[in-house]
Amino acid sequence: MAACSSEESDQFPVKSTPEIREDGTTVLRRGNGAEPESLDPHQARSVPAANVLRDLYSGLVQISPGGDIEPADAESWEVGDQELVYTFKLRENLRWSNGEPLTAQDYVYSLRRSVDPVTGSPYAQLHAAIVNAKAIIAGDKSPQALGARATDERTLEITLTKPTPYFLGTLAHSISYPVYRPAVEEHGASFSQPGNAVTNGAYKIESWRVNSMIAVERNREYWDDANTSIGRVEFYPITNQNSALSRYQAGELDWATSVPISQYEAIKKHIPAQLHAEPTLGVYYYGLNVKRPPFKDAPELRQALSMAIDRRTIVDKITRGDEIPAHGWIPPVVEGYAGAQFDWVKLSDAEREAKARELYEKAGYSKDKPLEVEIRYNSGEGNKKIASVISSMWRSVLGAEVTLRNQEWKVFLDNVRQGNTEAYRLAWIGDYDDPNTFFELMNSKFGLNGTGYASAEYDRLQEKQAHMPDGPERMKTMKQAEAVLLADSPIIPIYFYVSKYLIKDYVKGFEGNPLDSYYSKDLSIEP
Repeated sequence: MAACSSEESDQFPVKSTPEIREDGTTVLRRGNGAEPESLDPHQARSVPAANVLRDLYSGLVQISPGGDIEPADAESWEVGDQELVYTFKLRENLRWSNGEPLTAQDYVYSLRRSVDPVTGSPYAQLHAAIVNAKAIIAGDKSPQALGARATDERTLEITLTKPTPYFLGTLAHSISYPVYRPAVEEHGASFSQPGNAVTNGAYKIESWRVNSMIAVERNREYWDDANTSIGRVEFYPITNQNSALSRYQAGELDWATSVPISQYEAIKKHIPAQLHAEPTLGVYYYGLNVKRPPFKDAPELRQALSMAIDRRTIVDKITRGDEIPAHGWIPPVVEGYAGAQFDWVKLSDAEREAKARELYEKAGYSKDKPLEVEIRYNSGEGNKKIASVISSMWRSVLGAEVTLRNQEWKVFLDNVRQGNTEAYRLAWIGDYDDPNTFFELMNSKFGLNGTGYASAEYDRLQEKQAHMPDGPERMKTMKQAEAVLLADSPIIPIYFYVSKYLIKDYVKGFEGNPLDSYYSKDLSIEP
């Protein structure tokens, strides 16, 4: 049993006793932020959903503890025909959690389903590089036309339209997970529910009590079950950071996925070994709905709001967790790219605010005719504080009249998706380690582009760089795309993430990675 020192216990008590059942089963209790909106791998769109799906499903490839691409269901692959044809060899004796064989044809079916407009996947565009995927997503071709085929039970061939340097990384995303066709056909939209779900990952779903807990149990049919240690994982939807910390201290959680701002320094002082702060491929940003007033056809107004925000103050006074002020769109930890920045980044605070007021007035607003705008955000201590500070900056610098509106996660996401917003808080965590995972979010055709931003020039540059080999020419094209985006300002980047987790010291095997991608199967509990 691990324990804090007496000095630590007096000042910051933390109960450190793992849950081990009578039969020896170890239990990992994970805080998981908001309630997942779906456990259908092809319809899920949030980080909380992805955390559970990584345990329930296995893709062709996976992310290693250190953040690299490594084999999963595919034991090997070859890339041929001018980097257009990927041939994957599946492992022998792959099985679903019900014991049925998993074959290359299952992957063909699932890839087709993921781009089928009937499925309505918000991530369908992630497969846009595959032959005919764009036409299928647009409804112009049948899913059967997708460039994916099984040449035998263990061999899957995927053909791309153009070389795509980050393609393997997309195959670790849930949009690329296989789903069990008989369950989908029998149960429809409820195929992913307990009692119906058939999965192929290290775990299978045991129960889902909405707003209480999702429990998954070890899947003995999983190809690497011999190296899986933890027998049960429980995911708790806790959006309040103080509540998560209290439950962590009380020994009810082994892993808390966020840290209250007010307690960060105390945590660093008293239990530093349990704090894991990792630079992440993530950006905290505000989206501006450019399909409706006041932001439609108003680039000067959007730029003014962005310039009025003092990001350094937010990082130093509010988040206080080593985050990096965002003066561009692409996080600095993304491999192979030195990003563009706002052209005003070197101005003094006084010059920046004066320029913001100039643009605000150019957009038609003034003290006598102030902007009236709503900031919408999902529940969370940090989100509320940041929204309050930004609203104060918009009022003091520009004279805007700002209303704050908090919503529960699912309702919030639905409103963003439906365009029922003006300004809203969101974050984007990269799906693979390449700048394109950020660039494609703002493509007019991408399902998660909640701003409604549609720029033919931006789309052209984004799609061009997506299929260029890494090197100076791709770097140049990416910077051009980012410059267009920053000038148009449909988004306001606030800061680049540092993920902060609390993990009990009896949980072994955790290794931080910039993708913020973790599998419970890689961990163990050693009391």
